[in-house]
Amino acid sequence: MANQATAADDDESVLDISEQTNRPLDVALYQQRVKAWSPILDPWWTIAALLYFGVIMVPVGLKMNSLQEQAVELKITYDDFYAEDPICGINDTFNANRTCNLRFVVPEDLEPPILVYYELTNFHQNHRTYLKSFDPYQLYGRVGPREPVSERYCEPLNKLGDITLNPCGLIANTLFNDYFTLLQGNSANGQPLKLIEDGIAWQSDVELMYNQPDGFKYEECPTGQCDSSCCSGTNWSCAEPYVDKQGNCYRYFYPDDDTTQYLYETYPDIISPLDGVTNEHFIVWMKVATQPNFRKLYGWFDEPIAKGEEIVFQVNANFVVTRFQGSKSLLIAKTNTLGGKNPYLGSSFIGAGGFILGMGVLFAIKQWFWPRNLADPKFLHFKED
Repeated sequence: MANQATAADDDESVLDISEQTNRPLDVALYQQRVKAWSPILDPWWTIAALLYFGVIMVPVGLKMNSLQEQAVELKITYDDFYAEDPICGINDTFNANRTCNLRFVVPEDLEPPILVYYELTNFHQNHRTYLKSFDPYQLYGRVGPREPVSERYCEPLNKLGDITLNPCGLIANTLFNDYFTLLQGNSANGQPLKLIEDGIAWQSDVELMYNQPDGFKYEECPTGQCDSSCCSGTNWSCAEPYVDKQGNCYRYFYPDDDTTQYLYETYPDIISPLDGVTNEHFIVWMKVATQPNFRKLYGWFDEPIAKGEEIVFQVNANFVVTRFQGSKSLLIAKTNTLGGKNPYLGSSFIGAGGFILGMGVLFAIKQWFWPRNLADPKFLHFKED
């Protein structure tokens, strides 16, 4: 009977093999017969590995340190909670629009691209409540009723009274709203420098994550109508046309504008109604930082700058740092192959490689003078009865 029960439990006795559709193929990968190499890490193997990695890491660290000499970084901290008299401090005055000039003197010849960053310290974009506080569907253009989960994430910044915020959430509504204007600076060719503010965001974000609200439209005003008459009629939501830097006038339409506060209305000094959430400064801000001290790209120069050139920026300070006890800085940087200036990266490779190399030498000395044979039976201890 036992033999019959065992046979009945055997898959091959229940169904013919041809009918067993879920039976794994009889190949080495599925049947766990793949050949493998399982080296035994005896002392000499371990010593060789330590020496190998140590010999590689130390030169790599030295090369990294030499690359750091190619990186140039100019930095001015213009507001700091702990500074007695910051260059452009605004204390607790939100949207103060205080203007100050920041002067940089280039210490050596710089080749493009030359990057301009702003830096914040002690601002925790990586806090879980903060980094989840946005509605991706809204950022991509959806208007009207929203998902309950998205509304919960955006709390408490879904509405201001009866006015709906678009975009909602903590990230969008704490946008860094200081802005910088290049006042002075020439390229090595003697031509005035131009600060380029396009191409600073990830192209995938620009194309796949941000769109103006569904139903948004704009067009250039008819010739001679750069006034409120350009926005007349129900087809346009603007009260006055938008005038760009070239002096062109545009009228535009946002859906539900009477009950919604859009991004250009929250930050009129830095967000154009034509760009809205597709503004690249906004997209860069929405890419939250992983550390409380971080830099974000503001713009770049595509021309060389000669040694000794003076570059002057005007900063319009609006972003308050006293609430989070941090600081704000503006930087001009020339990066290297490994990115920005980082004196610790090469030193860490040298330190770790030196330690590994030293341990390999010590183990080699020990194994040479006081060897231990692999599988030496004298080190086996049997449990006595």
